[in-house]
Amino acid sequence: MGAIDHLAIGTLGPGDAREALLLSEEARWNQNEADWRFFLTRGTVFGVRNGDGRLIATAALLPYASNNAWISMVLVTQNWRRRGLATRLLDACLEAAAKQGLTAWLDATPAGATVYGPLGFIPTLELRRLRFAGSVPAAARLARDGNLDGLIARDRRAMGFDRSALLRELGGRSGSKLIAHAGALALIRDGRTARHIGPLFADDVGSATALVETIAQSETSPILIDVVSEHGGLLENVTSSGWTIERPFQRMRFGRAAAQNAEPPFAVAGPEYG
Repeated sequence: MGAIDHLAIGTLGPGDAREALLLSEEARWNQNEADWRFFLTRGTVFGVRNGDGRLIATAALLPYASNNAWISMVLVTQNWRRRGLATRLLDACLEAAAKQGLTAWLDATPAGATVYGPLGFIPTLELRRLRFAGSVPAAARLARDGNLDGLIARDRRAMGFDRSALLRELGGRSGSKLIAHAGALALIRDGRTARHIGPLFADDVGSATALVETIAQSETSPILIDVVSEHGGLLENVTSSGWTIERPFQRMRFGRAAAQNAEPPFAVAGPEYG
């Protein structure tokens, strides 16, 4: 158990994407290289290297509109955990957010929430991550029939601020689909080991359930979705049709909200993006 005081915090760039990906692979997270490149080009990613120059820890601050930002990708390789690196990197993100006048948000695991709470993070909504193994055999493929501008507008109402740059990037990736069905709208994209549904908006629980079930019947790969716990009806419906709950997340905010959520989504873009 070596000290960490001598380890400097630096800022990473796009060229560090593959090395950063090794950390999220070790943690068995679903982010892929495209996700890392987005953080490294659109946000500020702090990193720590050991004496051999190997990247051993990261944390990202991703700015959004209206003075909001998301903290995520707080990762420490196994041999360097429980020495304070994650706290130092989180502090670096909070310092950077304060200098820019940003309200910081994050989606924490239960273990993380116990750390972030005493630091001043306030819990807001709760999430449940669900997994579906995929359909065999696959049903007919879904068409890309959703409207991206419509998704952006609903996301703006849900978050209280604009994330059009994020949604256009996610929606423009190879393999991404924007699906509208039975009064609901969702983005589906590739992850490292599973496809991901979110954000998902719907007029009611029935519409949201119908869309999730339609997507599940069309995908052969495993699928993840991060459902807002407030929509308990959707959780009940999908868990009764083969989805399993993997873990909870607690959304937390540092500082006063710069905007208020008006229309919570049924599922979010992911804990890394909010």
